Amino acid sequence: MTTATVIAWLAQYRYIVLFPLVVIEGPIVTVLAGFLASLGQLNLFICYPLIVVADVLGDLVMYAQGRWGGKPAVTRWGHHFGIKPETIVRLENRFKDHPGKTLIFGKVSHFFGGPILIAAGMARMRVSKFLWFNFLGTLPKSLILLLVGFYFGQAYVKLDKFFTYAGWVAAILVAIGVIVYIVISKTSKKHIDEA
Repeated sequence: MTTATVIAWLAQYRYIVLFPLVVIEGPIVTVLAGFLASLGQLNLFICYPLIVVADVLGDLVMYAQGRWGGKPAVTRWGHHFGIKPETIVRLENRFKDHPGKTLIFGKVSHFFGGPILIAAGMARMRVSKFLWFNFLGTLPKSLILLLVGFYFGQAYVKLDKFFTYAGWVAAILVAIGVIVYIVISKTSKKHIDEA
């Protein structure tokens, strides 16, 4: 799903698709919702509570995967999501000593968020405690991302287009380089064989 597709869906269907899209991919959709709010297509005061609830629900799904899927699921499927069993074991131990700090760290660091949420479920953290700390971490994170989209969304869209074009240019340059290398290799091998 491309950024342009998400923007088109949000512009057309608004809050109906905002909720499920945030459950699936919260941070990116939150920034895009902020951008559309800056254009007057969405209302920040409606977006913010929807985004907070949807983000917490998405995190609860990951918690449930850890709680009821457990180690067998991580061992079997975790490598598809960059989650290693030894990482989960370390995180489970962290939850025993610092459950709140660990969850808040997971909320503010997008990279470690998934494994931390799954580990919370595997560590059998109480659901009420999980929801409370997760909610506390979601409030500022969602607000910041929404405001980034609101104030800098246009730059984000331009950067996204720039990186898309830059990716195509890089791919074309690599392809040309490979072709030139093959031609030079064959030509020099042909001259060596003739000599």
